[in-house]
Amino acid sequence: MRYKCQVCGYVYDDDKETVPFASLPEDWTCPLCKAPKSAFKPEEEEVKVTDAFNLGTDEDVTKVSAGQMAALCSNLARGADKQYKQEISELYAELADYFTSITPSVGDIGVDKLAEMMATDVDNYPGARVIADESKDRGAARAIVWGEKVTRMLQSLVEQYQKDGDKMLAGTDIWLCTACGFVYIGDNPPEKCPVCKVPEWKFEMIEGRK
Repeated sequence: MRYKCQVCGYVYDDDKETVPFASLPEDWTCPLCKAPKSAFKPEEEEVKVTDAFNLGTDEDVTKVSAGQMAALCSNLARGADKQYKQEISELYAELADYFTSITPSVGDIGVDKLAEMMATDVDNYPGARVIADESKDRGAARAIVWGEKVTRMLQSLVEQYQKDGDKMLAGTDIWLCTACGFVYIGDNPPEKCPVCKVPEWKFEMIEGRK
């Protein structure tokens, strides 16, 4: 049996390893991205979509909030940077900064609520992939793949924080991939981003040691 990390794609092959995947301890993590054991799924297991998104009609379209525009422009800036289109990336970044500045503060929603929201996001990605595939929109499909991987990674970090609290971050640093948003906890950034494959110099340290 082969098990695939839903964050970075690392495959754990029972036939090549000395310990079967099922026998690994529950605190075992992915050797590439440190995702928890729960982030692995049998490789042949296909995601079944039972209820794709209903796009509705033009009359159903609602206004996009400033916060949503900030997130959209920020993602577009990262995408342009990934393609080495620096001028376009900077313009999108300026738009993201503007919409962020006019976004109302929502305060601290709490870790449990954050975990709940991320679980909802993860559940919605299969439907989004169906829409992108049916529309033959390769750009959207790639963004969805990256988004799902990063969201699953952040979900695993939140779940770990729920268990370990602040000690999870003690004596280590936090690194952010500026291309896709992948977060890595460790003394040094990975040599290559497990999600988008950019080199380590694309990572920024976002928090010092405690």
